[in-house]
Amino acid sequence: MCISTGEAAFSGTIVYCGRQHHDVHGLIHVLGYQNTAVNLADGPNAMLLHLPTRQITPRHFLSAGRTGDVLLRMVAAVEPIAAAADDIAWMSAEPQPVQVFDHDVYTVLLAEDPTEVPAALRQVPPHRRPHLDPDLLRFYADHFPDHTIAVCCFDNADAQSAKPLLLWYQPLDPDRLTVPALDSHTGKAPDLDAAVPLDHWVLFSTDQAPAGWGTPVHYPGDMRHRLRAFLPGAVVGRRYGEGQALPNGDFTISHSDLLAGDLDHIERLQPIHR
Repeated sequence: MCISTGEAAFSGTIVYCGRQHHDVHGLIHVLGYQNTAVNLADGPNAMLLHLPTRQITPRHFLSAGRTGDVLLRMVAAVEPIAAAADDIAWMSAEPQPVQVFDHDVYTVLLAEDPTEVPAALRQVPPHRRPHLDPDLLRFYADHFPDHTIAVCCFDNADAQSAKPLLLWYQPLDPDRLTVPALDSHTGKAPDLDAAVPLDHWVLFSTDQAPAGWGTPVHYPGDMRHRLRAFLPGAVVGRRYGEGQALPNGDFTISHSDLLAGDLDHIERLQPIHR
């Protein structure tokens, strides 16, 4: 469940946000995003993610390498506990307007101003170059000021084989963890008045949690150290689906509620309008 530039079906979405003090980068948030995509558009497609940070570059994207199941391992950690819980009532040296680079099966465009994206599409290989509705880009410009927009372009052949997107950033609000979950699969701007069906695992972590907090995640012994340095030792999470529908929006929780393990305070967050 996400926003796409053309008609598509997404299922099995896993979203993760972790808060940690990194040895090199300081206080950061780490985002993980994965789903199963079926491209129903006539040509290439893309999914759009709004990232709560003012600046991000290709070096912020982490390669999953051989560990393409890293988010599935987090789900496996929390799944037994979540099943027992009650249900609750988602680089250049000079700054460029849009940064374009390849990551896994995607060609990614990063933009602080979404309206700059169309001019950069010529840098996307034709087999991955989607049509972008100007109204969709205007929606992001109006509703997500100060955010960076990631347009992750893919073609039909590669849609099913994507590894999870993993990236880190300095967040706008270090004490609120938010994962993108706005929903629109038609290429149009999302309807903020709609209730949308859910098919999500929503996962969170913090390196300030006390001993015994959350559920440990088991990673393979040969995982690269650089990737492991960004991943949590333990996570908490909830499954949203099986006929559930909630108002269109993202998933968010305060760091204090996360430390307390109070997942009933996961909220749906709608964007502001500038």
